[in-house]
Amino acid sequence: MQKKVMKALVTYGAHDYRLEEVEIPEAGPGEMVIKVEGCGICAGDLKAYQGGSVFWGDGVKPPYLEVPAIGGHEFVGHIVQLGSEMDQKETYQIADSDFKIGDRVAVEQIAPCGTCRFCREGQYHLCAPHNVFGFKYYLNGGFAEYVKLPKEALVYKIPEDMPLSKALLIEPYACSMHAIERAKIEKDDVVVISGAGCLGLGMIAAAARLRPKHLVALDLNEERLCKAREFGCDMTVNPAKENLADIIRGVTDGYGCDVYIEATGHPSSVTQGLEIIRKGGRFIEFSVFMDTTTVNWSVIGDEKELDLYGVSLSSRCFPKVIRGLYTGELKSDGVVSHTFRLEDYKAAFEQSGSGAGSIKVAFTF
Repeated sequence: MQKKVMKALVTYGAHDYRLEEVEIPEAGPGEMVIKVEGCGICAGDLKAYQGGSVFWGDGVKPPYLEVPAIGGHEFVGHIVQLGSEMDQKETYQIADSDFKIGDRVAVEQIAPCGTCRFCREGQYHLCAPHNVFGFKYYLNGGFAEYVKLPKEALVYKIPEDMPLSKALLIEPYACSMHAIERAKIEKDDVVVISGAGCLGLGMIAAAARLRPKHLVALDLNEERLCKAREFGCDMTVNPAKENLADIIRGVTDGYGCDVYIEATGHPSSVTQGLEIIRKGGRFIEFSVFMDTTTVNWSVIGDEKELDLYGVSLSSRCFPKVIRGLYTGELKSDGVVSHTFRLEDYKAAFEQSGSGAGSIKVAFTF
């Protein structure tokens, strides 16, 4: 009997992505197969495509990306096949269970092992194997018509009437919300979010609900700054055109901002943040960088005694984000700016990388 095939974008190396026909996966015990509605292109996907050393290794650190693999971890779709023994979803008590054929679902980007120290201590998002969809040949992602979800996957039902433009933001907005939760924002804080792309806008949408004293967005793109104001920022700054340090000193009695969230992945955003943050402030590092970034660590310690927080993935944020996007509490209009067919993947990556007139670029099926 001839196997059924699907279209998939297969990663072989940096800039070596190929549209191929591959077999549609089959669900084994505890697994499910979903038919993909759409899958966003993450900054990590783009930087892998461009050859970032964090994904392909640097001669010392081994590559994270194990190929050939089907990329994409920001996907949603409908269940078309269920294996047996689906009750393992109770392992973390954070994902849904009792699935049926036809359910519309979103999936966390990581499939945690459940046995390492971090999983046992409830920090499943820091799972030691750290298997994220789309970066391993044994965990293919959503740049394909179908995806097989292993028994370790964390799967959530989403409303059938949620527009795809909102559903595609569940995964990135969940990462954004985790960043805001790490920032511990208080009412009297001056909060600066550097970068008003999809993830930065997700942070703005989440932070605006906390009503800090000032919520400030930074970006070089005026259209994105306009969207940041729409989403709740009372101040926006283009650092290429305005003196950012003077502006922040002007609204903080010369002290600097209380919270700085770095969401651009550009080295200048890191050094800029260290300059404008106050002593004892909270610096939140979110981004994936193409290469190593160097800073003066004396600023972090002796000079300012900063609290430095890293952010990884989206711990326990999917349910809150699904509700927030569905009700409109988390603003999202216009964030998904471009959609492409899988066949047009080169144009999609080019659009995602250019930033010109776009925020979130996605494949739809």
